[in-house]
Amino acid sequence: MWLLSLTLSLLAACQKPAPEAPPPRPALVMKVEAADDINHGQWLTGEVRPRYESAQGFRIAGKIVQRYAEVGDHVKKGQVLARLDAEDNNLSLAAAQAALHAAEAELALAEADSKRQRQLFEQRFISAAALDSVETRLKSTNAQVQQARAQARVASNQAQYTTLTAERDGVITAINAEPGQVVSAGQTIARVAVPGILEVQVAIPESRMQNRHAGDSAVIRLWSHREQAYQGRIREIAPAADPSTRTFQTQVSLLDPDENVQIGMTAGVRLDDHQHGFVLPSTAVSQQNGQAEVWVVDADNQVRPQAVSIGSYSEQGVSILSGLNGGETIVVTGVHTLTDGQVVTPVNTEVDQ
Repeated sequence: MWLLSLTLSLLAACQKPAPEAPPPRPALVMKVEAADDINHGQWLTGEVRPRYESAQGFRIAGKIVQRYAEVGDHVKKGQVLARLDAEDNNLSLAAAQAALHAAEAELALAEADSKRQRQLFEQRFISAAALDSVETRLKSTNAQVQQARAQARVASNQAQYTTLTAERDGVITAINAEPGQVVSAGQTIARVAVPGILEVQVAIPESRMQNRHAGDSAVIRLWSHREQAYQGRIREIAPAADPSTRTFQTQVSLLDPDENVQIGMTAGVRLDDHQHGFVLPSTAVSQQNGQAEVWVVDADNQVRPQAVSIGSYSEQGVSILSGLNGGETIVVTGVHTLTDGQVVTPVNTEVDQ
């Protein structure tokens, strides 16, 4: 018996005292403010283009003999831009007019012959079959005159097409042909743009197309004058994505351009992207089984995971669309090391979002 008591005494002497519970770990926290409209608009790069620009070319093929316009010239509607060698067209016009005169002479002869034959038929000197033959010849000759007149009109138009004139008032933005060059019908010779109505052409990625509509406002800045902001509005969005870049070509109208805005300049476009929710530092959000969550500190300084729905990311942080009501205290750093129910010591510190 005494041996058992001695053994128990030795065992009790060898036991170490129970370790003390670790103190609560400090945790950097912040208080969630009230929900508000969040604008996570990002800058897209585009090019300043004229709203109205036409590629002009001759309606017939030929050799350019004169060009009257240069890049940068301001032109008026109807002003001559270039001319083709008109010799062949003038010859074709002369041939068509001669053919018309010959057909008209044949028609006059057929009309006189028909008149005489009808008088003979009324006096019963010729048969009805002979009269029908003369009348048919008259109709055929009349049709030949109509055909020759149409061909002469076409030849006249072709002769006029040797002169290229401006379709509208504007400025020459490009010249693609020189005197002596043989051009085909429809080949672009010059581009005429209306300089007063400008827009920025940008390509919007698929991920940014949600809730994007014509008429949405935008902010535009030129790379050469970044301090100046211009108001813009989406005029047109392509109905289908570009097959190579998977982006949507979008035209953003400049509402208040000044002399600093020039065609061809590089511009940044910021499209409004409003969401209603909270903005938190990205370090405050973690992922658990594919679900975004934040860690909320309760009144007893214990942390609990709270599932949230996130929106877009930006330089300010990540937007929280749902899962928070506002007024909660959340942990903003070291969230991957927290456990449910863990006690922390909140440290309120301003965090750069």
